[in-house]
Amino acid sequence: MSGTQFEGFGQRAGGVGRRPALVIVDINNGFTDPASPLVCDLDDTVGAIRRLLDAMRRAELPVVFTTVSYGEGDKVTAKAFIDKVPVLLTLVAGSRWVEIDDRIAPLPTEPVLNKLFASAFFGTALGSMLASHGCDSLIVTGASTSGCVRATAVDALQHGYRPVVPREAVGDRNPAAHDAALYDIDLKYGDVVSLDECLDALETLAATHAR
Repeated sequence: MSGTQFEGFGQRAGGVGRRPALVIVDINNGFTDPASPLVCDLDDTVGAIRRLLDAMRRAELPVVFTTVSYGEGDKVTAKAFIDKVPVLLTLVAGSRWVEIDDRIAPLPTEPVLNKLFASAFFGTALGSMLASHGCDSLIVTGASTSGCVRATAVDALQHGYRPVVPREAVGDRNPAAHDAALYDIDLKYGDVVSLDECLDALETLAATHAR
């Protein structure tokens, strides 16, 4: 199934645009620390994100992080999601689990948006931020591929942005779900590309900006 093609599906949507933003979805300690019940194997993913982050900063392009955390009121708001996935209660507001992994620590100028559900757009200011920066595409990275990454890519398209997913910069605790989500995104919602292709595009933008 992974190699199946359908006529009229899976066309390239343009890849990295002229004004991309990078969203780093939920690379917090709750998903990267082996001591957490939510852990995914994300060491290689974090390394790939680090390279993208460096390239975005060189090109002076927008970067935004998301995390998930639940205070007492948030537990009421997100009750249906928490009932489905009770282990999310690990992500207690103010705990170390909700902090971004130090290996890709945000700069003071890089916002960290808190979300209660899967998509980085739902209930956050991500759409406003992208509009204010004149973005035309969104490079979606982070975890998990089949959950919050996929939901964010779908919502990016629905908000009028071209989603780009560098395959090495996303990860999942379930390899089969990871592969299926990338296939699904590439077929219907955005461009799944290699890390090198994405980095090359960003280097071109950085060189253009420097002129």
